[in-house]
Amino acid sequence: MNHILLITISGEDQPGFTAGLTAILADHSVSILDIGQSVIHATLSLGLLVELSENYAGEQVVEAVRNFALERDLRAVTSVVSPESYSYWVEAQGLARYIITLLARKITSDQIARVTAVISKHGLNIDSINRLSGRIPLGEPPALSKACVEFSARGSIRDSAVFRRELLEVAGVLEVDLAFQQDNMYRRTRRLVAFDMDSTLIEAEVIDELAKLAGVGEQVSAITERAMRGEIDFSESFRARVALLEGLEESALDRVASELKITEGAEHLISTLRTLGYKTAILSGGFTYFAKHLQARLGMDYVYANELDIAHGVVTGNIQGEIVDGARKAQLLRQLADDLGIDLQQVIAVGDGANDLPMLSIAGLGIAFRAKPLVQKSAEQSISTLGLDAILYLLGISDKQQRKI
Repeated sequence: MNHILLITISGEDQPGFTAGLTAILADHSVSILDIGQSVIHATLSLGLLVELSENYAGEQVVEAVRNFALERDLRAVTSVVSPESYSYWVEAQGLARYIITLLARKITSDQIARVTAVISKHGLNIDSINRLSGRIPLGEPPALSKACVEFSARGSIRDSAVFRRELLEVAGVLEVDLAFQQDNMYRRTRRLVAFDMDSTLIEAEVIDELAKLAGVGEQVSAITERAMRGEIDFSESFRARVALLEGLEESALDRVASELKITEGAEHLISTLRTLGYKTAILSGGFTYFAKHLQARLGMDYVYANELDIAHGVVTGNIQGEIVDGARKAQLLRQLADDLGIDLQQVIAVGDGANDLPMLSIAGLGIAFRAKPLVQKSAEQSISTLGLDAILYLLGISDKQQRKI
């Protein structure tokens, strides 16, 4: 019966070491069952699970490996793996795999300790931990720094809702973001990303800015508050707010458009997605005038928003056509997916308001971005700590990979 050995090597990284070690194993007709290697700050950690040929005794292989490592001032540890242990390991490959993504301005040991404690509590085994963000300098992180660590874990979660809730509790205490996804084929085959506009792609609510110029800022805010309390629905509140803009000069729209501040990370995110072949869309309860301005600036593919009625250079206080509310956003998202011939699991939706929840709930990856508490609790994923380009981390795209795009 063939023997199974676990070989672990650690020490200063050296060019050609893996090639030399595997050449020795080849001389002993060793089969590689599993292999993993990482380098942290020029320090190598290499593991191999190997099966020995019946023609070679384990002692011969162990001695050859240890001598090769010793000559290079590296530490080699070998241990025998029982057939029962190996069989258990093989059977575990059928378990579900999950990705937990930690997003922060800086990674701390407390964050890692609390996240891994939740993972362990729910019976998941961590297979790998990878830093997706770039290297950061010592001391206080620079403004708008990004830090991301991705955990790959497997196992059976008895109650995913409880697991997600406990992750959110940790995120709230630590003021970080924690995303939890099943690691399936759809995670790597997303094709469409749809965004809300106001307070998502831009750091403003356009209707509030227009209301200020029209001298009705407080009135519009009061209606917005009523809508947030659920006293009136989105469409009713939207028509009431737009009516207050009657008489506003069209030139005011251009002024507001020219002063729009793009959300942190939006430009980098959109340009990266475009390079990778994703389609992007704006599905907004705001106005087409500003959505198209943003489309031209960012290079997005589709725009659906509300058409503000303007006559003789003046806002009439009316809306042309159907209002893009929450239900309409979800309908448009389905339509875009159908037109592109993709499954809704291949769609990402991003928004901040309650009227975004319908599209967030049907998308394969729904992300509440710097959202209201109710939206954060309802959406599967939430990002509040970093900019929009943190979405690339949820797709498993590291800073190193982004620099090569």
